[in-house]
Amino acid sequence: MSGDRDTASALIAEARRCFAEANLADPATDARVLVAGALGLSLSDILMRGDVVISLEQAEDVRAAIARRCKHEPVHRILGHRAFYGLDLQLSPATLEPRPDTEVLVDCVLPHLKRTIAEKGTAQLLDIGVGTGAISLALLKECPQARAVGSDISEGALSTAERNAYINGVAERFETVRSAWFACIEGRFDIIVSNPPYIPTGVVAELDPEVRDYDPLAALDGGQDGLDAYRALAVGAGAFLEPCGVVAVEIGYDQKKSVTALFEAAGFCLIEARRDYGGNDRVLLFTTRNCCGC
Repeated sequence: MSGDRDTASALIAEARRCFAEANLADPATDARVLVAGALGLSLSDILMRGDVVISLEQAEDVRAAIARRCKHEPVHRILGHRAFYGLDLQLSPATLEPRPDTEVLVDCVLPHLKRTIAEKGTAQLLDIGVGTGAISLALLKECPQARAVGSDISEGALSTAERNAYINGVAERFETVRSAWFACIEGRFDIIVSNPPYIPTGVVAELDPEVRDYDPLAALDGGQDGLDAYRALAVGAGAFLEPCGVVAVEIGYDQKKSVTALFEAAGFCLIEARRDYGGNDRVLLFTTRNCCGC
């Protein structure tokens, strides 16, 4: 089709055909989201204005995006941002792309954060391995009385998180620090959260190309057994936690028992476990043993 006659609907149909030929898992959804995003339109705009002719330049941009998706680059990587818990988060090569299942972690932490604010008037949050800032920024948006520190070993991730804090209107309550786990952390926190790398090293190469080839390795590789991060978190968290504070972590689908054992050995007890939208174990919440009646 010539450029001066392209429409959004026609490009969606074209993208769907290309994605089906590339054996992508959900060609129809990818086509709608990618084309709408590339054109700066909402999905409802597509339904109402899909037959409006677009410019040759816009059509070329969309076809370039389609070609990238056919090589398994994730849709939201191509668009450069994605929604998470009501936020609009910019992505970068230094950050993991936040997934919907991580919203379960926010849901689990939120009642504890609100309770702390009700008791103290404020709350201090530490997000270890902050990445885009998804977890801590979502919590800050929900609780205006809270403040957060986001730490990461990647300067690129810290810059991305800072930019997202500004975009989403919480920058004045958010700061970052470059740190490997707790090495450069100061102070104590009511809640410590983390979505750390938890894929065993030997499994990384077997991941879907959308993950393996585009998410940063440092955000995926959890060491030989996938538990290196949890060892560091379990051993270090107590020294930075306020009395009866909470540690909340995202885990792999088969790691509930092993991660719980690591935290129990460090003096914590499990107070809540939550499954994700697919029914897999996804989030564990711990507090110190003297505060849970264990």
